[in-house]
Amino acid sequence: MTNDKRQLMNLNSQLFLDGGDPEETRQANELLQTKKPEWGIGIQGQTTNPTLVSKNPDVQKYIASGKRLTQAEAAAQYKKIVLAVAEVTSGPISIQVIGDQSTSKDDMLAQARVYKEWISNGVVKFPCTGNGLAAAEIFCQEFPVNITLNFSQPQAAAVYGATKNHTHRVFISPFVGRLDSQGENGMQVVENELKMYQSIKNHVEVLTASVRKIEHLLYALALGSPAITIPYKIIEVWATQGFPLPDASFMYDSTGLAAIPFQNLDMTKDWRSFNLSHPLTDAGLTKFMQDWKGLLR
Repeated sequence: MTNDKRQLMNLNSQLFLDGGDPEETRQANELLQTKKPEWGIGIQGQTTNPTLVSKNPDVQKYIASGKRLTQAEAAAQYKKIVLAVAEVTSGPISIQVIGDQSTSKDDMLAQARVYKEWISNGVVKFPCTGNGLAAAEIFCQEFPVNITLNFSQPQAAAVYGATKNHTHRVFISPFVGRLDSQGENGMQVVENELKMYQSIKNHVEVLTASVRKIEHLLYALALGSPAITIPYKIIEVWATQGFPLPDASFMYDSTGLAAIPFQNLDMTKDWRSFNLSHPLTDAGLTKFMQDWKGLLR
């Protein structure tokens, strides 16, 4: 067996782009298709959020001219970006509800039902909060969902319980880079969630997010994370290295990072009994809202 074939056996994860610029989607898709034709894939999906939309080059040019958008105009820009991405990939494209800790379940559901009509391959992102999961509990019976800003195993247990009556795909997005940045081993959250989900009849797909360096990507591949969302700059780095894949011995270097131990959790409990509180979830929501409001008049 050739080395390429041995490596190919390790590519068990779907590769999504994390971004808000459709041109990057096209470029990333082309890199995968031209540099690794033997894989037979391009970009297999995409994740978006309010911050990434605010960084879109066309949106930035508009803001740089001294103008601001109305709420309706900002939503129209978001839709335009999503439609352009959908021209490149037929895989899952995550569209995030706009809100913070005070945003109600009903408000999130109202937004989600608008996004549902944008594209057939959409996935609506809800925050990993009480209201977010209450909305996802209902909406996962209507359309695919992605629970974002996940930072702990108890949050992941709650996501499992809240979406147990799903009729569509359910993703959860652990943000590994943000945990690393505050001195914790973010990749252990991915490890812990995969272990927990593998112990039960599971439906939740772990979508490793906040990938900030090539080692995050490679270890997520080694772990077999069902999906990984990758910023374009990390895809570029990976491409310059020849798109290497990890072998069975690959380990993430967590030197200097505090461990996040595995917890034995009772997955039969009501999802509302799990601790959803996490300071990084709150901080992430605040940042998303700040960036979104920065676009508005």
